[in-house]
Amino acid sequence: MKTLRTAVIGLGFIGAVHVEQIRRIPYVEVVAVVDAFGAEERAKQMGVPAAFSDYKEMMDTVKPDCVHICTPNFMHREIALAAFERGINVVCEKPMAMNAEEAQEMADAAKKSGCIGALNFHNRYYPIPYRMRRMVENGDLGDVFAVQGGYLQDWLQYETDFSWKLLSAKCGKTRVTADLGSHWMDLAEYVSGQKITEVFAEFKTIYPIRINQTPDGIESVPIDTEDFSYVIVRFENGAIGNAQFSGVFSGKKNQTVLQVAGTKASMEWDNEKVNDLLIGHRSAPNELLTKDSGLVDESTATIINYPGGHAEGFSEAFKQNFTAIYNVIRGEKLTNPFATFDDGLHVMKLCDALYESSQTGNWVRVEE
Repeated sequence: MKTLRTAVIGLGFIGAVHVEQIRRIPYVEVVAVVDAFGAEERAKQMGVPAAFSDYKEMMDTVKPDCVHICTPNFMHREIALAAFERGINVVCEKPMAMNAEEAQEMADAAKKSGCIGALNFHNRYYPIPYRMRRMVENGDLGDVFAVQGGYLQDWLQYETDFSWKLLSAKCGKTRVTADLGSHWMDLAEYVSGQKITEVFAEFKTIYPIRINQTPDGIESVPIDTEDFSYVIVRFENGAIGNAQFSGVFSGKKNQTVLQVAGTKASMEWDNEKVNDLLIGHRSAPNELLTKDSGLVDESTATIINYPGGHAEGFSEAFKQNFTAIYNVIRGEKLTNPFATFDDGLHVMKLCDALYESSQTGNWVRVEE
């Protein structure tokens, strides 16, 4: 079995997670890391053999089979295009790009190169959301007519909280909608089997000015992105939905909730109870399905690592997503679809449409 060689570009929190979870795949080796600051020290800490400050130099020197892009959003496009030019597969963090125009260029480049372009929408690879998808496909819910939920955090709740993600020049014109909402929208479509076709949104910025502590002192920074958003969506087969996305919701550290209602039953998943699925009935007792390979269909069981009673969460979802991507790179058949650059492009179109709606106060149709 050929060992695939990969490199991770960007060594913030999420980049380190990528390194850790890639290493759980027996036939993939992390051969290099790239970061503009302290790459050599981080490489030593993680036991990675090569470190670079320039991603193009890394690609030309190491010649990896795949790169993982874990940088701020404004760098995604240029790195992906450089990789595809060299015949290198790409796994990109979300959101895919600064806007749909950049995402289109990236998707086109992936097709032209013949390489894999994948997004890290890891929620697809928790066992419970996959089981939810299978239940919709099997008709267990009847006709799906409503999808709701959201993604809430509180790490930017205070005026003194600061990050590059607050600035449109680095993250794009939407912040929390693209950063958190992209996860939820992809998950809602993945589970329901329906694409979002129209959107309506209300954005709000709590702190138009934030306080940033720099080595040179305190500075006041104007903020041009939203702290939270409320959205209403219409799906292609008639379902409607709503969600809220927030980085300033006190007490919510990282909560994703998805509720799906059909004519026969409903389902609810909360990633703070990551291994549990609540199934709602009208004329029978409600059910609580806990993750267990013996209690789900054979297909869902393939992405369950451990026996029932042993929790599987964030790191396992990354590992399962990366495993599926690398299996396809090796030419194997895909069972559970990971998010491709086409999926990422669609989500960027949703984000752009939501931004337009927030500015105009109108429903906006998502053009494909």
